[in-house]
Amino acid sequence: MPMLQPRLHPPTAHQRGPWTYDRYCALPDDGKRYEIVWGELYVVPSPNAPHQTAALRLASLLDRFVQEHGLGKVYIAPFDVVLSRDTVVQPDVLFISRERAAIRTRANVQGSPDLVVEVLSPGTAARDLGIKRDVYALHGVPHYWLIDPDSRSLEAYELREADDVLVQHCAGDEVFAPARFPGLAIPLAALWSE
Repeated sequence: MPMLQPRLHPPTAHQRGPWTYDRYCALPDDGKRYEIVWGELYVVPSPNAPHQTAALRLASLLDRFVQEHGLGKVYIAPFDVVLSRDTVVQPDVLFISRERAAIRTRANVQGSPDLVVEVLSPGTAARDLGIKRDVYALHGVPHYWLIDPDSRSLEAYELREADDVLVQHCAGDEVFAPARFPGLAIPLAALWSE
């Protein structure tokens, strides 16, 4: 698993970029995916095949478990998560608990999901390990999972006292059993197999 970047301090209001959710929504539909982090607009490159395979398989396994237990909803990218007026992201997979269903709208999520999952790919790894990790912690996302198809590993982080803490690392053919979902067992090999 690549190393997490050092913590960044969010820019002050004067240092933030000019992009807001309203400007973002007014972008023409040019087939590209975008995110805004602290007012800066980013183009999100198309994911590669290992990224898509891991994201789809994880989302399928998680969604089946969540639906069977009536826990809430699982979504996949692209789906806007509006964390603030100038920070809008599209996590690869996200979960919103039944108790927090009010943050879901037809168009987007208004606030922090209960779980955000990012699958690393060459075009997004630095942002997922750095600025987006910081944004999720600052906005109170309680669970953040990072999946690396290249190293065939998964790391689970929990937010504790305003900082995310590594609580589980699995790799290869291990089984990931997240504390957030008692009874869920995800064989990592299922995320990588062709």
